[in-house]
Amino acid sequence: MDNILLIFLCLLMGLGMQRLAAFPKNGHLALNQFIIYVALPGLALFYIPKITLSSNLLYPLAESWIGFGLSFLFFYTLGKRLGWPNRLIGCLIITAGLGNTSFVGFPIIQALYGEEGLKTAIMVDQPGTFVVMATLGLITAAVFAKGDANPKEIVSKIVLFPPFIAFAIACIMNVMKFDFTDNFQTVFQKLGATVTPVALVSVGLQLKLDKRSQHWKFLRLGLLFKLIITPAIFFLLYKVMLQGKGVIVDVSVMESAMAPMITGAVLASNYGLKPKLSSMMVGIGIPLSFVTLAFWYFILNHF
Repeated sequence: MDNILLIFLCLLMGLGMQRLAAFPKNGHLALNQFIIYVALPGLALFYIPKITLSSNLLYPLAESWIGFGLSFLFFYTLGKRLGWPNRLIGCLIITAGLGNTSFVGFPIIQALYGEEGLKTAIMVDQPGTFVVMATLGLITAAVFAKGDANPKEIVSKIVLFPPFIAFAIACIMNVMKFDFTDNFQTVFQKLGATVTPVALVSVGLQLKLDKRSQHWKFLRLGLLFKLIITPAIFFLLYKVMLQGKGVIVDVSVMESAMAPMITGAVLASNYGLKPKLSSMMVGIGIPLSFVTLAFWYFILNHF
């Protein structure tokens, strides 16, 4: 449970740094750039060449893609009907559509389902959540940040997005059955390991809990969709309609119930998609998810 402890310590450090005059007011911007240009590419180059795909993994692979699609459909339709600004719609699509399937997900799944469950969780995260963030998440951020981004500009942003470049290289390596030498793997692993602590400090730096903030009603809606509605849909789809059974299916449902993705919030913030709301989705969503995850684990065990 050291990962869980690290989550809260990093959030608290970020909150504390808000009060330090020695720390720049916009220091989170530099941390976000480090994540995008250094840490995320390291994560992709370490994990993706090692992934082995099979037909048994369609449940976990589909979870992130379907989840993001549901988020887009829900918030785009609702936002346009209610006249929300594009930046608000884009923020909610990304933060409610991407789950924290690795840093929060891995230790929880390992504790509940053991090593077999962890293998499934990795498949949900790497070719699932991470790839969705680097493709559909980036497209959403680019479009909703400006509202009128042309296709050439969007393609350019994707192609030049450092995590996507690393992802493309890693995919080619995977197909060619090639991986880096041990020394390079160690370096990439250590760079990738900085994603969560740096991102959480960045979130803490931006997290401001103003009781009078207009973000609270959107926060409640975003977390309701992410923590309750999304896993309910996957429970009905995977367990009831498709009659799925076993650890792979249960872990896929549990991963759909994870709190918003930290790097997804960083991506939204980096594109100016309601940075304060993005930070609140993570900062409040993570501790709240421990309660809702216990509920979904109970449901899965008694179905």
